[in-house]
Amino acid sequence: MDPSTATRPPALDWSVDNCTIARAMGVLGERWTFVVLREVFNGIRRFDQMREHTEIPRQVLTNRLAMLVDEGVLHRSPYRDPGERERHEYRLTEKGFDLYPVLVAIWSWGNRYLADPEGSPLELSHRDCGSPVAAHLHCAEGHEIASPRDVVARPGPGARRRIVT
Repeated sequence: MDPSTATRPPALDWSVDNCTIARAMGVLGERWTFVVLREVFNGIRRFDQMREHTEIPRQVLTNRLAMLVDEGVLHRSPYRDPGERERHEYRLTEKGFDLYPVLVAIWSWGNRYLADPEGSPLELSHRDCGSPVAAHLHCAEGHEIASPRDVVARPGPGARRRIVT
């Protein structure tokens, strides 16, 4: 066996041109995106309330909200407070709700590695029983995935062979 190919990862044979991780990070990878999503998941749906709570610069918040609406993660819903002009609040779409496990995983990682010595500033608990919420991976048969070593990456139906020039 040629020693140069013995350690060549099979993933190198596949193109990343249509990588869904890269595409998702194009939508979600900007610093403030998950902060905005955290706010909406926690019931803070109005622009001014988000600005007040997060201190995100106005233009940045405007851009993040517009992008999340354009990507179908949030939708704008009109409201009017008495004596005020019509405004919009931001609500999660199905696509947005599907990001909740991702948000919980980021929160868990942050708590483990970045929390203050006193601990997490926020706790998530199950509404029905009060137990802490945690992100866990399972296969379709329900087996818990304890380590990346428990997973095999294989080309999917959209995989394309990498063209080496």
